[in-house]
Amino acid sequence: MLIFIFLCVGGFIAAFVDSIAGGGGLISMPVLMIVGLPAHLALGTNKFGGASGCLMSTYKYVKSGKTNNDLLKKLVPFSFLGSVLGVKCVLSISENILNILVFVMILGVAIYTFTSKGLGDENRFEELNQKNIRLGMILAFGLGFYDGFFGPGAGTFLTFGLIKIYGFDFLHASANTKVLNLTSNLTALVLFMISGQVLYQVAIFYGISMMIGGYIGAKVAIKKGSSLIKPIFLVMAIGVAAKLVYQTIL
Repeated sequence: MLIFIFLCVGGFIAAFVDSIAGGGGLISMPVLMIVGLPAHLALGTNKFGGASGCLMSTYKYVKSGKTNNDLLKKLVPFSFLGSVLGVKCVLSISENILNILVFVMILGVAIYTFTSKGLGDENRFEELNQKNIRLGMILAFGLGFYDGFFGPGAGTFLTFGLIKIYGFDFLHASANTKVLNLTSNLTALVLFMISGQVLYQVAIFYGISMMIGGYIGAKVAIKKGSSLIKPIFLVMAIGVAAKLVYQTIL
């Protein structure tokens, strides 16, 4: 019973945070590892829960009208394709080197966000054009690929990229990020399920708690806006960077 409560509370918190600013995997993966799931099984089970939470937060964002559907119609296929290739790809680069590269990039994002006054505070989106659509496609494909094979910080990079390319505020960037995240998460989940790396008796309860957390988190984010999302975004970016350093050192 205590393990069940621990899983439900951990899943809720992870999805609540992830729906606002990304980085929920920093919470959800350790929760599954603590209760004794092997690494590969934990990854697949976490994808099940993460996709469930992402589904509800995406629903809430879409329903609120904070997503740009014209843009997403163009970017979602690239996120899907990137995720498929990411899961299937056997990388030549070692995980330790990848950790270092991602750490440098995500720390740079955090520092830039912190020092750039007004970044993401107001929605400055004007219009879609060929240049920003192409850049968005590259962003969606690259981070779909990254989310498929590795994952930490994918939502953080997506949110930051959408702010820089389209001039969104944090609220609208987070809303569109959730749709792209949902695409890559569901794609990866199907592949994990096919390979038998999902523990369903845990995943179902974990998924339900994350659905609730994702829905409530998105609701709070929509109500509070960028003033809430930006500081949580910074905290989660620093958290992802710290986790990568810890993994590399050990």
